Amino acid sequence: VQLQASGGGLVQPGDSLRLSCAASGLTFSRYALAWFRQNPGEERKFVAVISRSGRSTDYADSVKGRFTISRDNDKKTVYLQMNTLTPEDTAIYYCAADHVILTAPLSPIESDYDFWGQGTLVTVSS
Repeated sequence: VQLQASGGGLVQPGDSLRLSCAASGLTFSRYALAWFRQNPGEERKFVAVISRSGRSTDYADSVKGRFTISRDNDKKTVYLQMNTLTPEDTAIYYCAADHVILTAPLSPIESDYDFWGQGTLVTVSS
């Protein structure tokens, strides 16, 4: 199983960025998918999660209204559209996959996730 995150970079406050995470080696549609982020010396924190079907999503309060998670099951890819970025959004962003039944509740808990990508760095700075 491989989750390949991409799309990070250096942007200015107020800018937008879209992260992608392409999966291989798993039955993509059987997994809820999430984004977490982490800064050095800090715990990894939940950002957003999307259900297997894509019909349900949940977000950390800090990103609600600014970030949007989506998925394309045909392309086996999950996305994180990030708008109105602030320096506080600076972090390494990780995608993660959680093998769940179709009706499972969305989880913000790191330990629930089975597979992780390698991370992509997002830096928001003027």
